[in-house]
Formats: sequence, structure tokens, C-alpha cells
Amino acid sequence: MAKISEETRLHFSEVIKPYQEKIIATLAKEKTMLNSMHKGDIDYENKKLLLCEDMIYISSLYIAQNSLSWKLMEVKNNDALNDARKILYKAIIYLEEVVTDGIDVPYADLSEYLEKISSVTITRRYAIIRKLGLAINLLKDAFGDNSKWKWSFVELEGRFTAVAKNLIDMKSCVKDYFDARSENYETTVLYIRLISKLLNDSATAYRDKYETSTRRIDDMRNAIKYLLALRKLNVAISNSEQAEEVKKKALVWKDKMDADHKAGLSN
Repeated sequence: MAKISEETRLHFSEVIKPYQEKIIATLAKEKTMLNSMHKGDIDYENKKLLLCEDMIYISSLYIAQNSLSWKLMEVKNNDALNDARKILYKAIIYLEEVVTDGIDVPYADLSEYLEKISSVTITRRYAIIRKLGLAINLLKDAFGDNSKWKWSFVELEGRFTAVAKNLIDMKSCVKDYFDARSENYETTVLYIRLISKLLNDSATAYRDKYETSTRRIDDMRNAIKYLLALRKLNVAISNSEQAEEVKKKALVWKDKMDADHKAGLSN
């Protein structure tokens, strides 16, 4: 790689200034909002959703800085990418504080949390999840396949999957899912399809992490939890055949986990 000239470095510093200023301003806005929020306020959970969206916006600014670094200097800006990774964790945490981080939990157990954001339309919920998912994918692509954060993304994406699932009010959405005349029909179908894919992907990712990297039994347990959550989703939308297939798969994985543990092949 050719040596980067001082002139090029200075040019890069100037080009990214607007991005840095927007990051500083948005973080200041976050601090002000947090100082004015009190648990129990009528709009407390809605403000958490706004903070999540602000964190997604900040991550996009960090990712843009990396893109400019590559374009102008042909090097990754690892500092910007790491900051984006940390900020996306914050975005997910804000959602977890609204709807919990539970993976394989009954939909009824989420009712008390979802009631507090009942005014938030499914269209907005789906938009937040799509933006967050896109930001994670862009960051993952920016780091590359051989990044030291490869297995860390399994956790990040897994936590994203859990909040994406928990953010949907399954009781009301199932009605819209089966009613083509509903104004929310298309969004609901797309959202549920996305959740189904995310749950399957996270189950596979944790299984792969267990098999090829950690051999940690907790990773295999998480893989099974995502499968069981996928089964619950299929039961909710009356896809009994698929629910049974997922159940069988989860049992096979559990048998594998127990056998490995008994043989001393996991820790």
C-alpha cells in the first residue's frame, strides 16, 4: 500500500468534519433527552424508540466516514467502524429496554411492554427494524469476512433478532396477517416473514459458532432458543407443518448438545 500523503490526510479530515459535527450534535441531543426522561412518563417508551433511531443515524455517519477513508486513502477507518458497532449495540439496548431481550418467550408475556407502545403503528415498528437491520449489514460488510469481530456479530444480530420479534404485537398482527383487506396486511406479512428469516439465521449462526469456534454449550442453547421461538411464530400463524419441522430440528440439536456435553466435547 502506498504511503498516504499529509495533504491527503488533511483533505480527509476536512471532508469528514460535517459528519463528526452531526455525531456530536446527535449525542448531545441524546444526553438532553435522557436527562428529561423519567420511567413511568407517558411517552417514556416512545422516546426510547426515538433514541434508537438516533443511534442508527449516528452509525450511518460512522460508516460513511469509513467509506470516505477507503475512497480517499484506500484504508479502512477501523476507529469509525468500531464506534459504529458500539452505537448499534446502544440502539439495540434502547429497544431491549422497551420490549425486553427475551428470545423464546410466550407472546402473552410481552403484552405489558407492548401496551406502552400501542400508539406506535406496525409500519413504524417495521421501518425501525429495517433501518437497524440495514445498518448492521452495512457495518458487517464494511468490516469484511475475516474481521476479528466475525463471531461478535452473531451476538449483535441475535439480539437484534430478539427485539425485532418482541417489537411486534402478535395478537393483533395475526388478525392482519390473515386479512388481505386490512390496511396493515402487506406490512404485517413482510414483517413476519422477516422475523421468520432472522430467527432461522440466528439459530444457524449460533450453531455454526458452537461447531467451528467456541464449543460453548451456551451458544448451542441459544441456537435452540431461536429455533423454539421460530416454532412459536409458526404456531401463531397456523403453519403447523413448519412448526412441527422446527420442533424436530430443535430436538435433534438438543440431542447433539447433550451428547457432546456427555462426551466432554463442549464446555
